[in-house]
Amino acid sequence: MSSNDKPSSLTASALRYHAHRRPGKIEVIPTKGLETQRDLSLAYSPGVAAPCRAIFEKPDDVFKYTAKGNLVAVVTNGTAVLGLGDIGPLAGKPVMEGKANLFKKFADIDVFDIELDARTADEVVAAVKAMAPTFGGINLEDIKAPECFEIERRLQDELDIPVFHDDQHGTAIISAAALINACQLTDRSFGEIKVTFCGAGAAAMACARLYVALGVRKENITMCDSKGVIYKGRPNTHEATLEFAQDTDKRTLAEAMVGADGFIGLSAGNLVSEDMVRSMADRPIIFAMANPDPEIAYATAKRVRPDAIIATGRSDHPNQVNNVLGFPFVFRGALDCHARKITDEMKLAATHAIAALAREDVPDNVLDAYGLDRLAFGPDYIIPKPFDARVLLHVAPAVAKAAEESGVARHPIKDLEGYREHLYRLVVRSRGLMTPMIQRARANTPTRIVFTDGYEPKVLRAAQILAEERICTPILLGREDKVRRLAQSLGLDLRGVEIDSHDDDERNESFAQVLWKKRQRRGITLSRARDLVRDRQHYGVLLVDQGFADGMVGGLGRPYKHTLQPAIRLLGTKPGVSVVSGVYAMIIDDNPFFMGDCTVNLYPDAPTLAQIARNTAKVATDFGVTPRVAMLSYSDYGEHRNDPNVAKVGDAVKIVRELDPTLEIDGEMQADTAVFHPKMVREFPFAELTGPANTLVFPDLTSGNITYKLAEHLANAERVGPLLVGLSRPVNVIPVHATVEMIVNVATYTAVQALETAQG
Repeated sequence: MSSNDKPSSLTASALRYHAHRRPGKIEVIPTKGLETQRDLSLAYSPGVAAPCRAIFEKPDDVFKYTAKGNLVAVVTNGTAVLGLGDIGPLAGKPVMEGKANLFKKFADIDVFDIELDARTADEVVAAVKAMAPTFGGINLEDIKAPECFEIERRLQDELDIPVFHDDQHGTAIISAAALINACQLTDRSFGEIKVTFCGAGAAAMACARLYVALGVRKENITMCDSKGVIYKGRPNTHEATLEFAQDTDKRTLAEAMVGADGFIGLSAGNLVSEDMVRSMADRPIIFAMANPDPEIAYATAKRVRPDAIIATGRSDHPNQVNNVLGFPFVFRGALDCHARKITDEMKLAATHAIAALAREDVPDNVLDAYGLDRLAFGPDYIIPKPFDARVLLHVAPAVAKAAEESGVARHPIKDLEGYREHLYRLVVRSRGLMTPMIQRARANTPTRIVFTDGYEPKVLRAAQILAEERICTPILLGREDKVRRLAQSLGLDLRGVEIDSHDDDERNESFAQVLWKKRQRRGITLSRARDLVRDRQHYGVLLVDQGFADGMVGGLGRPYKHTLQPAIRLLGTKPGVSVVSGVYAMIIDDNPFFMGDCTVNLYPDAPTLAQIARNTAKVATDFGVTPRVAMLSYSDYGEHRNDPNVAKVGDAVKIVRELDPTLEIDGEMQADTAVFHPKMVREFPFAELTGPANTLVFPDLTSGNITYKLAEHLANAERVGPLLVGLSRPVNVIPVHATVEMIVNVATYTAVQALETAQG
């Protein structure tokens, strides 16, 4: 770009992105408190001497007392920065900071980016060896060939922590996973497939070696560099590429592509012509992975060969081969078992795990992230999307298991299911809150939970998850043939799921009679009752009322009251409970808060508020949290007692204390007083909460609804709910735009409520 050229919009935006607020993309954040003199004495002198002595006596304790086990060095000398070439260590630093972001975002791994002013292999090896005690792993990045081969080999031999050159092995793992699935879709076997490479650098060599490990025969790989085919006896051929030199009379890339089953491009843009693609075998596999421009444009390749399965390195085309699908999760598994190195077995395990994930149903949060309505295994989806959080759950355990089997794990992970649960909590914060619920549901005979929205794809996905995880037996309402066709189109088999077609005339008439008797003095005629039974919300509630199901979940895509009202009218409240109310469990900075009532009672009076407080505390207890209840207002302890809206809150506190003296509750109080305990202790030493409130009761529905939505979107809170409390039998209403995860969570709570109801 000349000095007279204006920067492009993308360039200007990228520069602003990197410069605004504080320059760069990373910072160091302490993980321990440092607020008092005692904190200082523990973090530094004299307390820090204790872990120093412990590590001196037992070096492996460094993983116990320091961040080493979760710290990776991203190391470059800037000699081969992707798409930019040899731009040096300073200019390469933004890329390394970006890599640090990816490690943290996708696998919660901390990174120091290390840019070395070192040109030779000896200099890089010496520098990395000197700093290795700091780190749990080394990720080599953007170092040119052939030095990168020697650097990686020497460091792997001389260090006892994982060393991984992502430019080589990350590309190999992801493209190999794509190749597994492309071969499955085209009915090819690895032993017979013929593959042509365009490019013979570090990534190409790593890919070819991994493909051979998968079963591709070396003699079926033809590798081309800028001079053409690498053949035996070719003069001036680099020693590193002789491994794949073939005894062939082919000399050009065009000749090498004739009849090839697969094309692997790891070179430069626009090197492949339309005729070259036409010359390939039927249903060719084309991985044109040069960035930013593929060896042949996606649209061109698709037009010339509509039967081809095509992958590129770009995010604006299907099947992006993106290394972020690999390196964070390979390192996560390696770090968590304290692996000494990353073995071929670990790479293969990651490859198979990624390939297998692409064949599973795609959750709606992934679809939403990419603005898609549907995504299913097939020619345009052979590898998972980079923002599919499930990659962590599949790849890291597979890598950790392979590390143990190949003998490089210092601390093998024996409980892989427990490890997956731990990883799940990294991905989904609500999972930690839901784990006790899931365990309780699994430990008992599965409850039967009816779902009124049997034609909703999200409900079908949730039902399959609930059945597979043995949380409950879902019952879907809808015509069985229609439900099964829809499930088949989504790639679901609904094993363990029941379907109620709602077409049993005898049962429908029986339910109409029940409904009429319950509501005949409320204006419902028998004819109207028969009409209402045809409504899935009323029918589902009656299934629960009459014992054909243990609980119900409904409401997707319709107003909240359409499901709530039939439940309240037909089921009523539990004995001793005067009010049905709603609760949201919100996870904010990994801390759970229980908020009621945000969904049901518009303008509660003091007795209603008292019952809401008890209902909300019950939910906290169900989740294993000891409730500390704050009755919220704009007033602190009688400051505005002349306002009836304030007075009712104070009166509600008195009512609760009389009914349940064991419940820790106080108010009225302002929200900051409730959650910031130092203020409470300082300004109101008479306050009766022993810590910050975790159970918040709002004076009206408006304030509650506003608060939980602000928390969700401004504080990045994760929610479970809404959860209905107080009904005689469990019914819960899912939000209009609920995700599959939300439906699963609400159904899990419903199953636990059903168990409690059955146990009396």
